[in-house]
Amino acid sequence: MSLYWIPIPTQDGQFAAGFTAAGLARVEFPQQVSSSLEFETGTRPPQTWLDWTAAALRQILLAEIPAKLPPLDISSGTDFQQRVWRELLQVAQGQTQTYGQIAARILRPAACRAVGAACGANPIPVLIPCHRVVPANYQPGGPHLGGFSGGLQWKILLLERERRALKISFPVR
Repeated sequence: MSLYWIPIPTQDGQFAAGFTAAGLARVEFPQQVSSSLEFETGTRPPQTWLDWTAAALRQILLAEIPAKLPPLDISSGTDFQQRVWRELLQVAQGQTQTYGQIAARILRPAACRAVGAACGANPIPVLIPCHRVVPANYQPGGPHLGGFSGGLQWKILLLERERRALKISFPVR
């Protein structure tokens, strides 16, 4: 899949966003952005998509609800993964859902591990909030937070910022 990449500088480092003709298809965390990544090659998407993406990413990193998301191209995933990713968009800021709850919501209650794998394969983390999905044994303040494609430190940071913004009193760690 040929992507048009743009850098997105934020207060937390430079992210990268990759677009297809259908919309935003990938987001890379600062530590994942390769120095060999060729920015602005291929077919340029509409400027509004670029603007919406940069604004949404910066807003989410500040624990704000984005005013607008760009079109999301999740076609790289299987049908199951796409169902999971669409469901993740329904998890409210500052809230968490377990892998089992997501599995039940997509009518696949025995697919907890597959939901976890789909979260790990999420090509658009942060905007598709897989950081809000935790294991069933998660307790605020406990060690069982689950994984995250950007690294556990990003999951903790995003959840803590959301909870602070909403004035939820319990810590994530």
